[in-house]
Amino acid sequence: MPSVLAFLRAPLAGVAALALTAAPVLAQQSQPPAANPHPAPAPKAPGSATAGATPGPTQPMKPPASFVTQILVPGSYFHGVHGLAFNKDDQLFVGSVVGQSIYRVNVDSGDVDIFVDAPAGMADDIAFAPDGTMAWTAFLTGTIYIQRPGQREARVIATGLPGINSLAFRVEKDKEPRLFATQVFLGDALWEIDLKDLKNIERPDFKPINYGDGQRKSIMSDIGGLNGFEFGPDGQLYGPLWFRGQVVRIDVDKVTMTVVADGFRTPAAVNFDRSKDNLYVIDTALGQLVQVNPLNGDKTLVATLKPGLDNLAIDGRNRVFVTNMVDNGVYLVDTNTGSWRTVVEGRLAIPSDIAVFSEGDKETLHLADIFSYRTIDGATGAVDTRLRMQGDRLEYPLGVSVNDKHVILTSWFSNSVQRVDRRTGKSIEILHEFKAPMDAIETAKGELFVLEAGGTLVKVTGEQGKERTVIAKDLAAPTAMAEGPDNVVYVTETGSGTIVRIDLGNGARTVVADNLKGPEGIAMGPDGRLYVAEVGTEMVLAIDPRDGSKTEVARKIRMGLQPTQGLPPAYVVTGVAVGKSGTVYVTSDKRNAIYKLIPQP
Repeated sequence: MPSVLAFLRAPLAGVAALALTAAPVLAQQSQPPAANPHPAPAPKAPGSATAGATPGPTQPMKPPASFVTQILVPGSYFHGVHGLAFNKDDQLFVGSVVGQSIYRVNVDSGDVDIFVDAPAGMADDIAFAPDGTMAWTAFLTGTIYIQRPGQREARVIATGLPGINSLAFRVEKDKEPRLFATQVFLGDALWEIDLKDLKNIERPDFKPINYGDGQRKSIMSDIGGLNGFEFGPDGQLYGPLWFRGQVVRIDVDKVTMTVVADGFRTPAAVNFDRSKDNLYVIDTALGQLVQVNPLNGDKTLVATLKPGLDNLAIDGRNRVFVTNMVDNGVYLVDTNTGSWRTVVEGRLAIPSDIAVFSEGDKETLHLADIFSYRTIDGATGAVDTRLRMQGDRLEYPLGVSVNDKHVILTSWFSNSVQRVDRRTGKSIEILHEFKAPMDAIETAKGELFVLEAGGTLVKVTGEQGKERTVIAKDLAAPTAMAEGPDNVVYVTETGSGTIVRIDLGNGARTVVADNLKGPEGIAMGPDGRLYVAEVGTEMVLAIDPRDGSKTEVARKIRMGLQPTQGLPPAYVVTGVAVGKSGTVYVTSDKRNAIYKLIPQP
């Protein structure tokens, strides 16, 4: 399946190592703020400030007495939706990589429940054997899980397969099923997975096979990105080549490959209908469902949905269902008319960092939604998708900042920093070769600074941003930053629980606040205080940068998806932005929602 990390490359694994649920929540009112009796060292007091790049007043406004918590954008079930499959009872199961969960979906009612919870439920693709055995791929950990009927919990059967992506059982009469899987994006290979020892899977001494130890060879390599595949009626493997725009047929025994159809933009997955005569293909870049004649390669457009399609599955009634990672949705497509209906969908995919731009009384939020870049009306919560993964030039954004001209998106997934025109929403340029960038800002002077997960703050200059100057280093898992007055930034260090003030001219740093539990998103408000998401307590704090005193703004904000091993601790950043009005906006990665904290006099 086209993974959440389609641009993730092997070098990031080393960088990340250095760096170290379901239903919408109801609105609630926060507790009155209380001061911290242990202030931190006093830095220089701020003058004019930015709140999501919105200039603050010369004289800070009076801090609000309290805040009322509302939901601006309601939540949804999935955290990015990818592979899907029907079991022998025609129940639909869908997987999420970032959410690390497998969900069971009622295709008639749209009801959703978690079938395998995090972390074992991380699933980029799912497959069922005839006896009900369920297998899935955990892309980020390079492992394959199996859960047999009656088995108490899932077990890992294969390791050492970075980028393990798609899988399928080959079923032949009077023979035991065989399991095949492919690596894509972090590798490019087709493997057969050994199932001989499954009878011992529940024994305490059962050990998975390490396919990365060099003792085993793949069936094929350098294929071209063999994504969501299936075995046809002839016993051969049919699948899309992501990077070549083709659908191919592979004889896994003779190790031969033949092109069935080509001319796709980015084919992501294929499936045969129940008759096995019709092969359906999804093109994620175009949002198309295409029928292919497997004998002569003739193509017929069936339906056009939105770009970002990830996978498809066909139920016992021969109905075609597809997933879309951008819209967090599952859809039923009528192959006769080309129409489609929503089974379940979210307004957001996986909300990460957030910024706000104020024009008069209007506050517009800019959201890094991992599979999209979106804007949101701060008053109504209306969502506008400006850029979509696969359909537009975009690379899995997790960090965001905004100024009058540009939106700056960062992705530690793809080691990239992207400039977007704020007014048009069009991509201007993408800079690469960073070391897991967590956040970036373009200052009032027009200078670009990038915060890297490995602990450095870098100034970027020169043609195509090729000149990189380290301003500060040895930061402890830095996550987010906010521009302050007098040429400084404030940085959250998630690893040490501190906020530091860094002079952009000489790199000098001062501790503003410490003893925080997992600080992530940060923004400066018009009252001159720093608003910080403290993930470890699920609270939002206001911190006075003059003396480090802390005031509770809101609690019970669902935040802090747990990262998988080897990735930055701020796996999905909890973003904070403050508008000119003093309203605080906070993303909830656990709820897939956006909170609005309204100041009270």
